[in-house]
Amino acid sequence: MRPPVEPMLSRAADRVPAQPDGEPAWLYEPKWDGFRCLLFRDGDEVVLGSRGGKPLTRYFPEVVAGALAELPARCVVDGELVVPGRDDGAGGDRLDWELLSQRVHPAASRVETLSREQPALLVAFDLLAVGDEDLTGEPTVRRRKRLARELSGSGPVVRVTRATLAEDVAARWFALFEGAGLDGVVAKPLDAPYAPGQRVMTKVKHRRTAECVVVGYREHRSLPGVGSVLLGLRVGEEVRGVGAVTAFTTARRAELLAELSALRLGEDVRTTGEPNRWNARRDTSWVPVRQELVWEVEYDQLEGSRFRHSPRFLRARPDRDPAGCALDQLDVPARYSLADVLTGAGAR
Repeated sequence: MRPPVEPMLSRAADRVPAQPDGEPAWLYEPKWDGFRCLLFRDGDEVVLGSRGGKPLTRYFPEVVAGALAELPARCVVDGELVVPGRDDGAGGDRLDWELLSQRVHPAASRVETLSREQPALLVAFDLLAVGDEDLTGEPTVRRRKRLARELSGSGPVVRVTRATLAEDVAARWFALFEGAGLDGVVAKPLDAPYAPGQRVMTKVKHRRTAECVVVGYREHRSLPGVGSVLLGLRVGEEVRGVGAVTAFTTARRAELLAELSALRLGEDVRTTGEPNRWNARRDTSWVPVRQELVWEVEYDQLEGSRFRHSPRFLRARPDRDPAGCALDQLDVPARYSLADVLTGAGAR
């Protein structure tokens, strides 16, 4: 088995699937929020591939070193690359999406520095091959047993994810582990073989809504219209940026440009954004608008006081007062230590 190999995929659901009466049918695992990664090791050679088959090896040298030290000499492992953030003193460390995203950097020196200062982990949740054995035809239950056995001595870089057959335990994980930066639960059919590219698994993610004030926009770099619409929430007397909606049809981008241009604070008024880490010369400025529009968006969770991933536009809310769009409306999960998730402490 050689790269690239498509990973087995999942289908979204609204709730954790229930075990049927009698024999269990599902294996439940926490859903890690990182970069999906297929790791191939053949002796001294290690290759890390993304879900889409793009090479990740050069961006995670510490994971390559960990694989050489901790994994069987020949194996293919399916897992998730994650970066734990520093313990902030408010309940333990958690996954840090921003630190993870910084790792895909064009400068080798920067990658090397980050690999030392904020090292990544590979959380393994499937074993596709070991030695001369192709395990993809084996059912989930057998692959899980081989994963636990073959990687029993792994760590600290390669960690085996937790798993359970108990539906109530999975429900507790769904509620608690979000506080450590995880984003849901995955359910795998116990009798299913590994099916590359097919949506065999079921994923249940946290989904919430928020009413935000539109604070500005950026024009699209190559299409006529808006590239992103910037959102804010009130904290005390100020409005802080919390993220941006970026997914629109081409026609809607042009419509939004016309709508938002009418709310500009001035023809030449622009605000400078944060520098782009890939290209310091790229224009990151944006156009502020009068804060009169309220949008309802769907988001997964917060990281600090910002949406962790880009929210999705649901609908305009002309019935809402922009002054009421406050940060305290958002549901913030209780803090939970990532160390407890990785070691199996608590939430059983």
